[in-house]
Amino acid sequence: MKTHEGRTVMVTGGASGIGLGIVERFLDDGANVVSLDLKPTLLKAHSEAFLSYVGNAADEGSVDEAVAAAVARFGGLDIMVCNAGVIAINPVVEMDFSEWKRITEINLHSVFLGSRAAARQMIRQGRGGVIVNASSGAGRRGSPHLSHYCASKAAVVMFTQSLAVELAPHRIRVNCYTPGHIETPFWRDIADGFARVTGKSADEVVEGFRASVPWGRFGTPADVAAAVSWLARPEAEYISGQAIAMNGAEMPY
Repeated sequence: MKTHEGRTVMVTGGASGIGLGIVERFLDDGANVVSLDLKPTLLKAHSEAFLSYVGNAADEGSVDEAVAAAVARFGGLDIMVCNAGVIAINPVVEMDFSEWKRITEINLHSVFLGSRAAARQMIRQGRGGVIVNASSGAGRRGSPHLSHYCASKAAVVMFTQSLAVELAPHRIRVNCYTPGHIETPFWRDIADGFARVTGKSADEVVEGFRASVPWGRFGTPADVAAAVSWLARPEAEYISGQAIAMNGAEMPY
């Protein structure tokens, strides 16, 4: 029997990067998987155990409708992965309030909405469940030009810890993951952003971040997905309220 066979998982932001890696990992582990993203989630191969739901993870109606679609298609919801997020690079003194709101809304509000919808469904089912939220190493250490991103990801850690205590009587575990430097399609945008504010080239930015990782390489979506899958396993039932890092020994994450 596969690790998550017979369980249903929803992943927000599942169309690319870390989110797509998580979708693929849970499918490999035997789960039914629903991806909620602004664009369709395309898999390498068709799977009857997969549903791509197009919607906004930071919109209340979209999230509630996606959970309802998961229940209608697969009969329930066992695991929610609130992975959707965005990043931007700017000094505070040059940052528009609209940018601050966009980053904090998507990174934090989507976690609240996804967690709330999942918790409501899991409580109705009465068999417990697992919620795993996306924070970041940047949520555990401040960084110049990333104040909005750092603030939103730090808030996810505190929200996760609070919700873990609140939902423990329902046997719903809540944890978050705090990746370090993970190589995804977003890295080019990140490198270009830092190049703009630091005067370095994008290639210099990338190599500087790579050199900061003691393990000697960037992480991959598969690295993060393996940890998320493990956190969701029944054997991990005594782990709740934690922020789990995957960062190649980069400190102090």
